[in-house]
Amino acid sequence: MTTALYRALRYQAASCADLGSPFMARLLRLLADRLSPGTPLTDRLFAWDGDLGPAGDSVPLRLAGALHALKLGGDPALAAVYPPHDVPDARLWQAVAQVLHTREPEIGRILDSPPQTNEVRRSAAILSALAWLGARWPGPATLSELGASAGLNLMADRFALLTPDGRLGAADPALTLTPDWRSPPPRGAVPSIAGRRGCDLLPLDPSRDRLRILSYIWPDQPERLRLTSAALSVAEPVVDKADAAAWIEDRLAGHHVGLHMVCNTIAWQYFPTSTRERARAAIEAAGARATPETPLAWLAMENDGATPGAALTLRLWPGGELHDLGRIDFHGRWIDWRAAPL
Repeated sequence: MTTALYRALRYQAASCADLGSPFMARLLRLLADRLSPGTPLTDRLFAWDGDLGPAGDSVPLRLAGALHALKLGGDPALAAVYPPHDVPDARLWQAVAQVLHTREPEIGRILDSPPQTNEVRRSAAILSALAWLGARWPGPATLSELGASAGLNLMADRFALLTPDGRLGAADPALTLTPDWRSPPPRGAVPSIAGRRGCDLLPLDPSRDRLRILSYIWPDQPERLRLTSAALSVAEPVVDKADAAAWIEDRLAGHHVGLHMVCNTIAWQYFPTSTRERARAAIEAAGARATPETPLAWLAMENDGATPGAALTLRLWPGGELHDLGRIDFHGRWIDWRAAPL
């Protein structure tokens, strides 16, 4: 397992570099080069049972998130070496090694839970899909999100999305998303949201868990931290602690006026196979009941193994037709929109 941890740290370092975080890449490479067994904490990491990588337990991000949480909480050793400071590797490692020793119990408690990246720039996918659908169904609409964490992206209609053709979304937004558009954007207006709800096995509360939410935003990306903080200012506790399959069955059994859009963004891969199969069956059964006046849409922004970025797909009922909406950066930095108008 020693080799597995080093491999997972280096893999995550390369991913962070690709996603524009040189500090995270550097930190994770240092951990891969210098971390060793010998303490209860490091022995736990090296003996971790299961998939340590991003498709499994995401152990490198758990550890990096724990360190960032301590820094955000005021740890002086980390505050002196984390961005905006730029210190030599030796000094950075000295501070990290010190904290791994002196704050071992706190780090261990954080390692108990998987990371939850509340990336609000993924709301660009939700707003784009809503605008595309809104050209045909102007509103009202209902949002239901699987794997919603703190529910920040359920507030998408309170954000604005800048496009080459103008701005989509709220007139007085809590924040404005500015992705790079690699193709013409969708045409249409974002419909009004009549109801919103999400589910997660470990939901986070936007007020109580603020520090934890921010800890998984990478330290050298101040714009992401700013956007997340702005989203937290309008976030509501609208996420239920529930299994995705059981929750969506109950959610779809209720009455909804107008368009109902179910969505998941970089969450589907983490559901067990049985949960995915049951949730898909529930959505398809609800789709069979959809009418032209009460359509059902299922938006997915997920890793399909292709590059670049993630696939954007949408199934629409009545009919159940699968629409290829395009591709999007995992953190919403760019969009390649491909869908023809409805």
